[in-house]
Amino acid sequence: MVKLYGKDLTRHEAEALSGGLGHAAGVRSMVLDDGLERGIRMLEFRTGTGLRFTVLVDRAMDIADCEFAGQAIGWHSPSGFRHPGLHEYEGEGGLGWMRSFSGLMITCGLDHILFMYDAPADTYVYGPRQTASHSIHGRIGTIPAKLTGYGERWEGDRCFLWAEGVVSQGTVFGEHLELHRRIEAEVGTNDIRLHDRVVNRGFYKTPHMFCYHINVGHPVLEEGARYLAPVADVVWAAHADSYDRQGVGYRHLPGPQLDFHEQVWQHEMAADSAGEVPVALVNDRLGLGLMVTTRKDQFPCQYEWQNLQSGQYALGIEPATNHVLGNAAARERGEMTWLMHGDERRYDTTFAVLPDAAAIAGAEARIAAIAVQPDTDYPAPSGNHRPIGGRS
Repeated sequence: MVKLYGKDLTRHEAEALSGGLGHAAGVRSMVLDDGLERGIRMLEFRTGTGLRFTVLVDRAMDIADCEFAGQAIGWHSPSGFRHPGLHEYEGEGGLGWMRSFSGLMITCGLDHILFMYDAPADTYVYGPRQTASHSIHGRIGTIPAKLTGYGERWEGDRCFLWAEGVVSQGTVFGEHLELHRRIEAEVGTNDIRLHDRVVNRGFYKTPHMFCYHINVGHPVLEEGARYLAPVADVVWAAHADSYDRQGVGYRHLPGPQLDFHEQVWQHEMAADSAGEVPVALVNDRLGLGLMVTTRKDQFPCQYEWQNLQSGQYALGIEPATNHVLGNAAARERGEMTWLMHGDERRYDTTFAVLPDAAAIAGAEARIAAIAVQPDTDYPAPSGNHRPIGGRS
């Protein structure tokens, strides 16, 4: 059944109410046409519950806007949703990526994440290229996708909105990786389901690293918002040498700050019996939150990013394939994923809007049943970056 406007409807009943489902829900294509965004292809999804989100086809099919019942969830940064043709990957010493950094979700990878690094390029068998130069968080997030399809699909009396595309990251004498992305949202629900498949189309042994930079903004993020996660261990904090200087711990969020320096943690997350790791940011005052559920075997690591600077106010949930130690450490520790021709890795993630206090309570209970997070805002980092197994 499709749940619309408080009623459970069969497909026949839903179709009898209007000339098309689009009066209540649907996915449609449009093109942005002004300023830095001009020329970007975009898909708009509406599930009929008040959930609306947009997918930037020309920005790796990442999720830009996200709102529920008119309340924003996704983050808008000063950079805006910049057209990829304006992007300068190597600019500003590798920090040019920041000028295209905005939205609910930015994909990082496909062969590098985290800070800038010149990686050995010997596997590409090309003398003039001794190193592969990586800017922060990799190239994939500003590459346009080939849109292979979108629309609505009925399965009996259930209706699913969907889109698929392929993003290709390739060069001569270097990597040739593809991101195959499928996004789904069932009509009458508050969930966004993301299915990614990264494939090595090339014939060189190629490194693979992957991360989602999931950014929640105001009003979900405001003074009093809470970060909920099955934290088994606080592994690392970038600001550990001045841990409480800014007066912001990992659990409770303040309002926007002046002259705030970003804070980043890596948490070791526990998983439930199905191997899933749910993490949420919740606003009890509004009765609104967002929960992101990943798989521990796909994303063994997770970071928490706090950018609480006025005008840039955001909280980041970042599932990742590798420790925050970076590219060099992944190689040295034997934790880099190496893909041969035809090898692939899959990633399955659910974004769930928590629309009321009951949903928040349910999410909190689910998370606490997996692991009870530290009850202090400044838990001492253990430094224990657990070995990541199963890599090839």
